[in-house]
Formats: sequence, structure tokens, C-alpha cells
Amino acid sequence: MNEMSQRSVSPRDLRIAPDARRLTEAEKEQFARDGYIKNLPVFASSSAADLQAMFHEFAARLPDGINISRINNWHKFSRKFYDLCRTPAILDYVEDVLGPSFFQWGGQFFVKYPKDGSEVPWHQDAQYWPLTPRRTVTVWLAFFDTDQDNAAMQVVKGTHRQGEFEHVTNDAPHLVLDQEVGENQFNTDDIVTLDLKAGEISLHDDGLLHGSGANNSDRMRAGLTMRFCPMDVKCDLSVWPGFEAYVARGEDTLKLNPTGVIPTREDYPIRRFQHSSEFEAG
Repeated sequence: MNEMSQRSVSPRDLRIAPDARRLTEAEKEQFARDGYIKNLPVFASSSAADLQAMFHEFAARLPDGINISRINNWHKFSRKFYDLCRTPAILDYVEDVLGPSFFQWGGQFFVKYPKDGSEVPWHQDAQYWPLTPRRTVTVWLAFFDTDQDNAAMQVVKGTHRQGEFEHVTNDAPHLVLDQEVGENQFNTDDIVTLDLKAGEISLHDDGLLHGSGANNSDRMRAGLTMRFCPMDVKCDLSVWPGFEAYVARGEDTLKLNPTGVIPTREDYPIRRFQHSSEFEAG
């Protein structure tokens, strides 16, 4: 464990970028048209080292044999993670897309270590989740600079307006997800690389085709995803009984989903889609 991974950082230690702001009208139009926005400033460049120390601290908690990219719902198990997802500058951008009241239901790391060979196939997020209507917005927070060389996420602009694409199962061990859309189904000229500086975020629609290749560079690539929905989105609990909503901003007057327990201490998930009671009971 290196010195950076041993250093504890709180979200309160992270300085907000001086150019953090609200979305412009042009950016709102772009999100509706293309399904994504990138390079939104959140944390100052001077906080990059602290951000990276925070990532290493989370990663160092996991026992050997647990792949950090294959577990989720950290916001149920870590108060530090939960508080990071409540950064006002992040929620401001989400509010400009979803409106004044919305909840969080997901939080996950997607990590590609130098030359690790893992890939994320082309897919639409929404087809994984029994949510109605399909209105999840994903925030992708960069801990390290990410670009085409170290396998930044790529999207196919406008595909969120084209309905559901055919996904086929691919169990290849180097793939982080097992559902894949073939490139014969879309125009490859519409692929956009979401290059980000450490501390910046992107937003993308749950119907947008996206994926990422292998990190063949000597540089780290790590991002944190946060999933947010407006209050009128309901989960089919017969399919996903462990689903829980955590109010992020505004009020949940509809109460369509179970409410999760906010964590009060630090732990980590050990598999996907755990219920908050598994942590609180520990």
C-alpha cells in the first residue's frame, strides 16, 4: 500500500473549482439532443491529488479477490462516498437536467488499471434496470485525467432517442458487463470520446449507447458513477427487491420506492445490488 492510499481524505477537504456553475441553455439542449454533456467542472485542479488519495482509500478496503468494478451501491455502505455524491456543485448540474426533486439509487467505481485489458462493451444502461419511466441520469466523476489513450468512456451521440437496441450476451472474461450491442447497429461516425480532467464530470442519459476499450497505457483510469432519477421513477420490486431510493435534492412526495438507510460509518459492498440492511445489521 503506497503513501497516497494510506492518506485519508474527506469530501470536505476537496476544493470546488472556481468555474463550477449551472448548465447553460445550450448544454441543456445538447443533453436533450445528443444524450450527454462532458467537461463540467466540479473540483479544483489543486484537489486532484486529494481525489486520487480518496480513490486509493476506497480501493484499499477491498479484500483480495473482489474486483472494484464489479460491485456497486457504495453510497449504502460508506458515509464518505455518500457525502461525495451530495456535493452541491454535482447536484446543481443534475437538477438542471432532472428538475428540483430527485433521488440517488446507484454508486459504483469503473476502474482500468494500466494495461489490465478490461473493456466495457457497447450497451444501454436502461436495459439492465426495471425502472419506469426510463429517466436515470448518470454522473461520471474522473479521479484521474482520462482520454482515448487510457480508455475513456465513449458514447454514440443521439442513440438515446432511437429506442432499445438489441443486446446479446457475451461472457468474455475481459468484459466488465455481459450485454453487448454490435457496431453494425449504429453509425460509428457518431462516436464521441468523453475525455475528462481529474475533478470534472460528464452526464449521460440511460438510453445512450456507450462503452470503453482496454487501457493499454501506463496511466491509471478511474471514475465514479452516480445514478439519479426524478421522483416519478418507480422500480419493479418483483425484479429488483433490493432497490432503494436516497433523496438527493428536494422532497419525495410520491414515495413510489423504498427509502434506503443513510450510512453512518465506513464499510464496503462485497457484491452487486446489496440492501442497506446488510450494512446496518453489521
